[in-house]
Amino acid sequence: MKHTMHVTLVLIAVFLFIQVFGLYTISETMNVSVADDGTVGVEYSDTAVGERPEMEGIVSLMYILFGVLVGTGIVLLFVRFGQVKLWKMMYFMAIWLASSVTLGVFIGSFLAIIVAAVLAILELFRTNIYIHNLTEVFIYPGIAILFAPLFNIYWAAILLIAISAYDMFAVWKSGHMVTLAKFQTSSQAFAGFVIPYSRGRKTKKIKSKIPKGVSGKGGVRTAILGGGDIAFPLVFAGVVLEWLISSAGLPKGLALLESVVISIFAAGALLFLFMRAEKDKFYPAMPFVTAGCFLGFAILFIVNMVF
Repeated sequence: MKHTMHVTLVLIAVFLFIQVFGLYTISETMNVSVADDGTVGVEYSDTAVGERPEMEGIVSLMYILFGVLVGTGIVLLFVRFGQVKLWKMMYFMAIWLASSVTLGVFIGSFLAIIVAAVLAILELFRTNIYIHNLTEVFIYPGIAILFAPLFNIYWAAILLIAISAYDMFAVWKSGHMVTLAKFQTSSQAFAGFVIPYSRGRKTKKIKSKIPKGVSGKGGVRTAILGGGDIAFPLVFAGVVLEWLISSAGLPKGLALLESVVISIFAAGALLFLFMRAEKDKFYPAMPFVTAGCFLGFAILFIVNMVF
């Protein structure tokens, strides 16, 4: 078992919470209309930072995959040359942008941008476990709001498969994902959730904070859940939410409830990984999360399109 049962359950609860909160936030950006011929259409409100890119299908897929590869390459250069400050600047901008999008769903755009900037500043200059994880809550819905409308079910599934393949290569073959995780945690700017094993004064700062057996360093033992493992299943669930409305013909409220099935199965797959994984080893989570997403969608498809 990778973590203690308590820490494992906290990670799963955090994962589920952000998935459900993210789906609700996505649903709040949807405007559903019904044409005279009964065709259901879903349009999305503009975000606090402006309009989304105008693309779809394979163009959307290549856009995200290219962004992942380029972003990874840039951060690896930061690692190579020890440029922690440049990484923190990049991380600051990501927090600011994504959090602005999420907060803009509930408050005015200008206020959302200001509040998101404050969160990003606190995250970089006054960070502790609580500020860090609170900030993370607002990042992933923003990412999903930006990208879920660019995909249909087919291309969203291809995206999950591609990211899963990349995750396996990056962890088991090249190992650069492990390098990135260590760099991010040592810089106190980790893109993902951090759950400490113990409480007290040592948990106030996110320090080295890879488990001792992995990093070889002291400090408080922590469990981490990478941002991609949260963002990509949420994007897929958001696409399924739209599909349930436009293709299965469900009202938005019921579609929202059913789309949570994707999140539940993804969380179940993540729990399976944590239960079977060995302590102090890194594993690619996306293949397991993707399998859970696909199983959840298969059940929804059967229930809504067959029966």
